Amino acid sequence: MVPIEHVLIFSAALFAIGAYGVMARRNAVLVLMAIELMLNAVAVNLVAFGTLVYPGKTSGLVFAVFVITVAAAELGLGLAIVLRVYRMRSSVNVDEVDLMRW
Repeated sequence: MVPIEHVLIFSAALFAIGAYGVMARRNAVLVLMAIELMLNAVAVNLVAFGTLVYPGKTSGLVFAVFVITVAAAELGLGLAIVLRVYRMRSSVNVDEVDLMRW
């Protein structure tokens, strides 16, 4: 059994890498990937705490599957927006997309 501290350190590192990716990247696709890393860190925390609080039950896993489902929907919508912006501006740089107008 892996101690909860190791799982929390792993999750915090994963979340920190994702937060750095959101703040440092200018490409919209890479920003979406960094957001996915952050959501996966949350899912790892849910599984860890669900296993700690209710050993032998799958409540943490159910919440993690829910987070993964919401993350997939968010990624699909985000990629559709990025594709539309690319067709309009020929770039997916988040600095160049400052106004949402025709």
